[in-house]
Amino acid sequence: MSKPLLQASAGAVKAPVRRTASKPLAWLVPAVTVGGSVPIAVLMWDAYTGALGANPVQRAELQTGLLCLALLILSLAATPLRLVTARLGLAGGKGWTWPARIRKSLGLLAFGYGVLHFLIYLFDQGFTLSTVTEDVIKRPFVTAGFTALLLLLPLALTSTPKSVKRLGFARWTRLHQLAYLAVSLGALHYWWGVKKDHTPPLIAALVIAMLFGLRLLGRKKARRSVVRA
Repeated sequence: MSKPLLQASAGAVKAPVRRTASKPLAWLVPAVTVGGSVPIAVLMWDAYTGALGANPVQRAELQTGLLCLALLILSLAATPLRLVTARLGLAGGKGWTWPARIRKSLGLLAFGYGVLHFLIYLFDQGFTLSTVTEDVIKRPFVTAGFTALLLLLPLALTSTPKSVKRLGFARWTRLHQLAYLAVSLGALHYWWGVKKDHTPPLIAALVIAMLFGLRLLGRKKARRSVVRA
């Protein structure tokens, strides 16, 4: 047998090498999850070292509430960011798609901080059910926050791909539009909870209104494109 034939036979035996392309920005979701969990560690450390001030419960309650609202706003900014960046011609005219990949992580982090915020409130009330119920019924400030948390609950429970298949994409999308009502109630809860300077909750409300406006403009543009087609 000649040498070239031997080389050809050896080459035929070799299995083809399969190269799997790595997912771009694969580190993004883990980084957001870890980074979003850091404030919990900082809060626990501050509580341990007594760095939360004269009223640690109130400070912890405020911080977790702000984190919940901020993360929820960031999660709702994914689609408006894509629309704006597409308008600017970025990413080949398609806009940024990476914010949509971290939307779920941001939403779940927001829900987690919302639950922690409520648990701290329960602790401050001595876990007395009658007092909490009276607060929810008689104090609009508490009513808005409690309702917002309740609205986030089904969204967190249906955040898996299995839930999308079970509900159907259309129904799942309609359900998750409750996030807009939840964030609006969260901003209202923040506004009513502030006694002096209303600038921070006003800024939050303006950002939410801007995100709503961008989404509405995007929907109108999409409908016009369908009609023209």
